[in-house]
Amino acid sequence: MEYPPGALVVFLPASAFGSSHYNATFKCLMALCGVAALLLLGWLLVRLDVSTTRLWVALLIFALSPLALGPISLNTYDAWPALLTLAALALLIAGRDVAAFALLGAAFAAKVYPLVLVPSAAIFVWRTRGRELALRALAVFAAVAALFVVPFLVLAPHGLAESFRAQAARSLQVESLGGSLLAAADRLGLYNATVVHRTGHAISYDLVGSLPEALAVLSSIAQALAVVAVAWLYLRGRDEPRRLTLAFVAAIAGFLAFTRFFSPQYLVWLVPFVVLLEPVVWVLVAAALVLAQVWFFHYSDVFALGGYVWLVLIRDLIVAALFVFAVVKLGGRASEDEDPVLLEHELPLRVSP
Repeated sequence: MEYPPGALVVFLPASAFGSSHYNATFKCLMALCGVAALLLLGWLLVRLDVSTTRLWVALLIFALSPLALGPISLNTYDAWPALLTLAALALLIAGRDVAAFALLGAAFAAKVYPLVLVPSAAIFVWRTRGRELALRALAVFAAVAALFVVPFLVLAPHGLAESFRAQAARSLQVESLGGSLLAAADRLGLYNATVVHRTGHAISYDLVGSLPEALAVLSSIAQALAVVAVAWLYLRGRDEPRRLTLAFVAAIAGFLAFTRFFSPQYLVWLVPFVVLLEPVVWVLVAAALVLAQVWFFHYSDVFALGGYVWLVLIRDLIVAALFVFAVVKLGGRASEDEDPVLLEHELPLRVSP
């Protein structure tokens, strides 16, 4: 299996109704994840003290987002780790830090990307609840992740290693920012791109050659730098729910903007967090969702480097713009936090020395 062990939590229950009903059962399970996320979003929006109008509009946008992305929103299991990460944010805001890190550990075991949320979450707990609790929360994160991983490590170490290697060792895909830039250059006659269909554990359409290989390495470096930058900017400011939410959006957007493989369903990771932010961000993500659906039904054209690669490039640039917006906003709030004149209700809770 090419997916991490935590994916089995949603893969196995659907099989209880038999293979003939598996697809329908799996879609219903993903829809239930969406309903649970909708309820969590309502609670979070209330805690963030948004207006009643904005609350209902945000919930409506999230509820309609599967229509924008299309059937792939229910055909993949990405709603599961998205729900876990959203629940982790809710628990952090509610002061249930250990439980929040337990969910992040389960999310990491299901889809590796939640690891990028751990630095900001750990900083939040460290500075608001103390070092001891932060270290305990990190230990719980590791323990829960190990609970999923270790049994497979014992029973089938090679298979487990392959499931992670299949995801991590991918080359530069056409759908990534670097890949779509080269595909666009090919359309303009500035570069001669070659696409190879790989059918190993992780099926993909990769660009081959020295330039794509170099861009793949640079993409991974940019991913790491994006996560570090978000954690550093968050560290400079106050610890309050809005900044933590913004840090989560920035970390996920940065991870996606510079990833070497960017399947359209990965946008599901972003949607629940984005609706917690300003309406201007909703427009960006809605456009990215619609673009992903349009070219999803023309995958063969994308892989053949046809005209639809322009839509892929625009989608990737939108996500990159979202990352820049979130980082600038996060940095701007860090500067505002240096102002000694603060509203009393905005002051963060801190542990006494």
